[in-house]
Amino acid sequence: MHNWLLPEYIEDLLPPVAWRLEYLRLSTLNMFRTHGYELVTPPMLEYLESLLTGTGSDLDTRTFKLVDQLSGRMMGLRADITPQVARIDAHLLNHQGVTRLCYAGVVVHTLPEGMNRSRELLQVGAELYGHSGYEADVEIQRLMLDALALAGVSDLYLDIGHVGVFGGLMAYGHVPAEKEAALFQALQAKDTPAIRDLTHGMDEATRAAFTALPTLYGGVEVLDEAFQILPSSLEITQALEQLRAIENELKGSAKINIDLAELRGYHYHSGVVFSAYAGTHTNVLAQGGRYDEVGKAFGRARPATGFSLDLREIATLFWRSPGSKGILAPYLKNAKLAQKIQQLRSSGEIVVVELAGHEADRSELNCDRILLDNKGEWEVAPLTK
Repeated sequence: MHNWLLPEYIEDLLPPVAWRLEYLRLSTLNMFRTHGYELVTPPMLEYLESLLTGTGSDLDTRTFKLVDQLSGRMMGLRADITPQVARIDAHLLNHQGVTRLCYAGVVVHTLPEGMNRSRELLQVGAELYGHSGYEADVEIQRLMLDALALAGVSDLYLDIGHVGVFGGLMAYGHVPAEKEAALFQALQAKDTPAIRDLTHGMDEATRAAFTALPTLYGGVEVLDEAFQILPSSLEITQALEQLRAIENELKGSAKINIDLAELRGYHYHSGVVFSAYAGTHTNVLAQGGRYDEVGKAFGRARPATGFSLDLREIATLFWRSPGSKGILAPYLKNAKLAQKIQQLRSSGEIVVVELAGHEADRSELNCDRILLDNKGEWEVAPLTK
């Protein structure tokens, strides 16, 4: 057995992708800072009950677990940073007004979330606490789209849904709780025959509404259809009005699709949910939503909305070649040469000092220019093969 083999769906990042990732991390966090978001860095490990509080069973199965040798209690390697940030907002900061927080850190999953996806992610995200209006959802979604654009992602698609539509239908039709999970799965799969079977015996209005949900996908015209097809309960009407307001604010920022059968994170989210895609890429690049109830488990429920993305995957998928290569410099004890090298490095240039005896290895140094002595002055010239 080779001792250099890594576990499945775990990989090294090599140059230049590793540098690209670090550049994106710093650039993204700096953009968040300019929008008033403050940086927090939660720990990789926490006691399991704190790590999974209020998140539902889906996160439980994705979390690596181990025993703390000091306390004997179960601990977990975080699979999501959002609950940790909610804990920080509830217990450590305890602000009364609007709080904007951001983060960037590694998370690990027990299983990959899709084909050819890593189990080790660099999760970057932003959370906004303290404002229940749709304006906070718009701010977060704009920030997400800006972060993707900063990473070089173009041809963006934004899918928006609202878990209040499903919840409102459940309440309107007095649907038994034992049918909730099955209906949830059928709607996520857009399995119309299964939806018909599960709604058999319900009143016609409820059954027609559940059956129509998978078809209510498309542009803003979907909302007009939904107002006509779905029952006019307060919860459903408010959800549709929020979606219309958000679409109106964000149109032009991305190609927006309304998906009323989108229930990702239903037991975790409490309102608008959204996902971002790009071009022909089938994987979700970024996602988020409103989760007003998550802080309740920490003793302080607050309106909350946020998003996260895996910057590691984005850096790999949307890698752009660096603008310039390095400058090769000879290894000499020369004051003017040392001063020139320092000036170039201070201006952001890469300067690689060539060690004696390795002239044949120049092709591996990623340099396209060289420092040459021109009558006592060191000048940058093209590096010829």
